[in-house]
Amino acid sequence: MCEALTNSYHLLEELGRGRFGTIYRCFSPAKSAFFACKVIDKSLLSDDPADRDCLENEPKIMSLLSPHPHIVDIADAFDSPDSLSIVMELCDRRTLFDLVAHRTLSEAEACHYAKQLLSAVAHCHRLRVVHRDVKPDNVLLDSRNDLKLADFGSAIWLGEEGRATAEGVVGTPYYVAPEVLLGREYNEKVDVWSVGVILYIMVSGVPPFYGDSVEEIFEKVVRGNLRFPTKHFRGVSADVKDLLRKMICRDVHRRFSAEQALRHPWMLNEGETNSLADLT
Repeated sequence: MCEALTNSYHLLEELGRGRFGTIYRCFSPAKSAFFACKVIDKSLLSDDPADRDCLENEPKIMSLLSPHPHIVDIADAFDSPDSLSIVMELCDRRTLFDLVAHRTLSEAEACHYAKQLLSAVAHCHRLRVVHRDVKPDNVLLDSRNDLKLADFGSAIWLGEEGRATAEGVVGTPYYVAPEVLLGREYNEKVDVWSVGVILYIMVSGVPPFYGDSVEEIFEKVVRGNLRFPTKHFRGVSADVKDLLRKMICRDVHRRFSAEQALRHPWMLNEGETNSLADLT
């Protein structure tokens, strides 16, 4: 482990473990404050240069995005030949997944969380950052029950040489956009698709594209046939369905941007709607 890290922070208990590393709670005597520390073991990385690029870019991207009320703030980064350690603000262990896994949310509650998440995503996009793995597991809850977008290990910055698109199959089955799976170049709207899927799950309790295998899920995502089954959408307003159609839209040119989604009437009305709920 990096000596500069252990000289500045006391590593405490393990909070979680991922594919490439471990997250610890840590304490800074100089700042008299607790933080989270993500320690990435470079020996676990594949030989794929893209993996190593993402590793090197994560602290840079987090620094570019900080501060934002709904993005995890970075406090420090320590690089060594064997590891990369990122010290960031400490949130609760709860994630948005813990919230949506146990119940569906009211439209007002879903709007509250979706607005915070879209605010974070819109901030990323204004700075030409594409997260590429927006999912409930990567959205933390803080002590005030507000959302914090985290884990920028798959993120990419489009600022270099005025690039408008990215490439590479990155993401998680239920939440990945179809253009990613088709191997096409894609832009920041892949994140809007993912937030749309999360909103769909929040109000219905089920994902829009379900399968018994990864292959079956991918096939349904690529087909992009969005439905609102009565069993799960009875009583859900036409307004939120309209927003979902515009976020989970297979045609990238017609798909909303994060800013457009934030300006949708359902969002502006805090999830309250003047239209009748769909009872059929």
